[in-house]
Amino acid sequence: MRNLTIARRYAKALLLIGKEDGRAEIYRDELEGVSSLILREKGLGQAICNPRYPAEDRKKVLRTIVERMNLSKVIKSFLLLLFEKGRIGFLDSINGFYQKLADELKGVARASIVSATVLSTEAVEKIRLALSKMTGKEIVLKLEEDVDLIGGIVTRVGDQILDGSIKTQLFNMRESLKRGERV
Repeated sequence: MRNLTIARRYAKALLLIGKEDGRAEIYRDELEGVSSLILREKGLGQAICNPRYPAEDRKKVLRTIVERMNLSKVIKSFLLLLFEKGRIGFLDSINGFYQKLADELKGVARASIVSATVLSTEAVEKIRLALSKMTGKEIVLKLEEDVDLIGGIVTRVGDQILDGSIKTQLFNMRESLKRGERV
């Protein structure tokens, strides 16, 4: 829990800088790029975060990455600060919080739709518009398929889940029958 508090604090601080200088979106992309690279390349993450290696060598690796990625001065300084404070291992969590905060700043909500089959473009757009109207925000959708749903869709917006799957309806019917309720 403490780690999440630390990650949230660093993400908020970076977002405040981004709001002040109007570069929050640039920082979003750069932070996502570095975080993705380190997650994708496990050896790279080890070379930067593993305390078994000398701190100066780990810092050189981080500086090399920062220079080769041609990052902004703020993100370079931010990453080096994380390293100096022993928080570079929280980079993925910091990035996750930053992405959410930057979405809020833009009035964007991320949602996922899980369906049993591929949805038509028209259906996806109708769902996106309905969710946008419901939340009052622009919706960015992530689509997934799960044949176990049998039919219908499950939509998640933030912490809210809207489950219209046939699988859930059948489960609820079964539970009602077990309790002796009329269906």
